[in-house]
Amino acid sequence: MKVLKDILYKVSLTSTIGDMERRVSGIVFDSRQVVENSAFVAVPGTQVDGHEFIATALEKGATVIICEKLPEVIKEGITYVQVINSAKALGIIASNFYDNPSEKIKVVAVTGTNGKTTTVTLLHQLFVSMGYSTGLLSTVENKINSEVIPATHTTPDAVSVQALLRKMVEEGCTHCFMEASSHAIVQERIAGLKLTGAVFTNITHDHLDYHGTFDEYIKAKKKLFDELPKDAFALVNGDDKRAAVMVQNCKGTHQTFALKSSADFKGKIISNTLEGLELEINGKLIWFRMIGAFNAYNLLGVLGVAVLLGEDEDEVLRMLSAIRGAKGRFDRIAIGGIIAIVDYAHTPDALDNVLKTINGVRTGNEQLITVVGCGGNRDKTKRPIMAKMAVSESTKVILTSDNPRFEEPMDILRDMQAGIGPSEVRKTLTIEDRREAIKTAVMLSKKGDIILIAGKGHEDYQEIKGVKHHFDDAEVVTEILEQLTKN
Repeated sequence: MKVLKDILYKVSLTSTIGDMERRVSGIVFDSRQVVENSAFVAVPGTQVDGHEFIATALEKGATVIICEKLPEVIKEGITYVQVINSAKALGIIASNFYDNPSEKIKVVAVTGTNGKTTTVTLLHQLFVSMGYSTGLLSTVENKINSEVIPATHTTPDAVSVQALLRKMVEEGCTHCFMEASSHAIVQERIAGLKLTGAVFTNITHDHLDYHGTFDEYIKAKKKLFDELPKDAFALVNGDDKRAAVMVQNCKGTHQTFALKSSADFKGKIISNTLEGLELEINGKLIWFRMIGAFNAYNLLGVLGVAVLLGEDEDEVLRMLSAIRGAKGRFDRIAIGGIIAIVDYAHTPDALDNVLKTINGVRTGNEQLITVVGCGGNRDKTKRPIMAKMAVSESTKVILTSDNPRFEEPMDILRDMQAGIGPSEVRKTLTIEDRREAIKTAVMLSKKGDIILIAGKGHEDYQEIKGVKHHFDDAEVVTEILEQLTKN
């Protein structure tokens, strides 16, 4: 139990009604989770407005209401706190409630269109291998040391973030590496956090269905750096033309990593094969188990963070050379002489990176068969672009369903087909059923061929009409390839 006035420290208040010395049992923004003596924070959301559930929260035992708009009926014996921004207040209040855990652990947030998950996963693996107790908040999973807690969003809600950090502190973690999506930044899910550093990987068109314009998407990412404290570091990809914009109002120290331009952490690709990547970093040749130029950037970003956190560069490079990447990011499955690559590439830029990486190491004698779809109820403008890209970079392309959500799969596929020119139709198949599409790709392959299955990566479900059905690309293609080798 915490005293209300104590957990409101640093919150911008408009007015208060009632007892500010009241003790609260927990912080809740979902009325379904209210218990006796909860403080209910009414947050306007993208789907529903928490202010509409104040009465429900009171019925369930909430004794404190924190809101932007006071309800018309003020109940006796209830404390009301009016704030300027309830989403931001939620993060600050949660931090205070859990004793400000981010002040007791080094928290580094990673943002960008691509590379977030790989970067934080590599950092977690690296620091664990170096003997640190380390936390992870990622799209794939949340970890407190070795304990895995399934992830539902790129960044958990503000209360969950603080609760997880508190648990990390209690279990002796010294570091936490977390993804910071544009949605989470705008929705103030990281409000109340004291960051040790922030990383910018890159930015390309994505989530325009939510942000509206590319400029708004850039502003969302930039907000993370604008709010960094003076004693924090900002590490940005110097080869991305928006890097300077990200840090133009940043009060922290600025550092860069790059492959093409001069940078604080500079790398050069020496060789790139389906077995691994050789980089020259500060005059040293290092071999890594990861593949592709995009992973060269991820590795440089990880090196930069580790050094900025006080680690020895040579030791970091030695440890990194033995580490694998995140699940569903360029996962290589080789069975019966056929190579399948499962990757989360679900944006034009990410798909382009993966296709160019594969084509960069091909002999040209084998086929590259790409299986790809686009998610429903998301940015429609990228659909024809991704189809066109896949066709131009592949021997054959099979367009299929991804996570259609509440759209009809064939409507999405027709949007994708619009990007395919008349001369390229012959090398394209459209198969709505994703399993059948993967099976067809395998049946069209022969020894030495490469199959790219793009779009879902680590996801082990397919979301259709609000229901998540079990579906794992790696699992499915492994099963089909193994069956083929038995026949």
